[in-house]
Amino acid sequence: MFCDKAISARIATHFAELTLDALPEATRHATRRALLDAVGVTLGATGLGEDAVPYRRHAEAVPGPSRLIGFFGSSTPALAALANGALAHQLDFGDTFDAGPAHPNAALVPALLALADARPELAFGEFLVAMAAGSDLACRLSIAAPRPYEEGGWYPPPLVNLIATAAACARFIGLDGDGIRHAMGLALLQGSFPSEIKYDAASPIRGVREGLAARAAVEAALLAETGATAFAEPLEGRAGFFAIYGGGAARDALLDCLGETFLGDQVSFKPWPACRGTHPYIEAALVLRDRVDPARVVRIEAETGPIQEMLIRPQPVKAEPTRAIEAKFSIPYTVAAALIDGAVTLDSFSASRIADPATRTLAHKVVEWRNPDWGRSEAASGSLTVTLDDGTTLTHRVMQAAGHPDRPMDDESLIAKFIDCAGHAAQPIAPGSARTLALQILAFPAEKPAHTLIDQAACTAKV
Repeated sequence: MFCDKAISARIATHFAELTLDALPEATRHATRRALLDAVGVTLGATGLGEDAVPYRRHAEAVPGPSRLIGFFGSSTPALAALANGALAHQLDFGDTFDAGPAHPNAALVPALLALADARPELAFGEFLVAMAAGSDLACRLSIAAPRPYEEGGWYPPPLVNLIATAAACARFIGLDGDGIRHAMGLALLQGSFPSEIKYDAASPIRGVREGLAARAAVEAALLAETGATAFAEPLEGRAGFFAIYGGGAARDALLDCLGETFLGDQVSFKPWPACRGTHPYIEAALVLRDRVDPARVVRIEAETGPIQEMLIRPQPVKAEPTRAIEAKFSIPYTVAAALIDGAVTLDSFSASRIADPATRTLAHKVVEWRNPDWGRSEAASGSLTVTLDDGTTLTHRVMQAAGHPDRPMDDESLIAKFIDCAGHAAQPIAPGSARTLALQILAFPAEKPAHTLIDQAACTAKV
């Protein structure tokens, strides 16, 4: 483990000195793909994300230069980051880092977009550099703690995003290494993401929490820009990030190949709009569907480990979700929907679809079989064993769910996902226009102003 007392300074210097030319071409394209995905799921949430509405209304009350994505309103950079960040994870359809508990772009993209609007002189190339560095750091933070963050009662995705997004925001607005380091410390002072977020199944915070991280990160960067300081060692200090949240000194993963390998390149893109932990079970259900008549199903065993238990316990409750957020975190519901419909889409989580009696009946037949050998590394693994009324059993195992870099969604699949999300926006975007916007994001010139990336008029709704 690292005992280096200059970790924060080394990371901050890396952010400050990183250039677009230093980014591998593969990283540039991977970053654009992640940006496309993040903008798409945010647009979809403008029409489907009811839990984000209070955050938008709060932001609308304070005028400012930063646009509220999908709506006519604008606000301050911090409040726009809050409102747009509340949308970014609302559908649970954004990318994820399977190796660690991170959704590295969910707070990052809304925060950077809000700053881009406020600083029209900033080029898109600088946006890409900040995003690539921030996504990489979030992934590194998610796997660098000596103990799981959850053991200390913390919820890691927004926690790691808070620090990484603050560093990225500070880099984007041109702060030097000291400013970036203090931005991380100022963000740390604003963060508290307890695991109660995931334990309260009905809480809307699970979907909107990234807005809180995005707001705090923008505030931290802007404070650091004005000269505010925090402390010298926000990450490695004796009561810093890793001591408080991670149980000790950072592991090697935090600095290994820093500036050479960008872990943001390794995110998984979600084919289905539900918790990543449900994906292997959805995939298995879709594979088995042609051989399974739902009316003949007696029992469905889902192979699970400790990561998946919150998605299937308590089983009677998971089989009867009442809201989209509950259904998205339910193996029984998503498996039943996949077997009955042959697909799991944004429309699978409408109120009427969730309440379907036949789906609930089938969901009650989905029970867990706990594999004692599974741990964190099987977070995106799962299997289903279906028993029919004549005793026949059918099994399919998925050890790495679709969408992972080893089983990637190609650009055309990501564009199709973007088009689908844009069609569900508060102001639905026609497929042709959505495709044009998607292609623009994938090829937007680095020298152009970052704030011109999104044509707000094409995706703006009146409320």
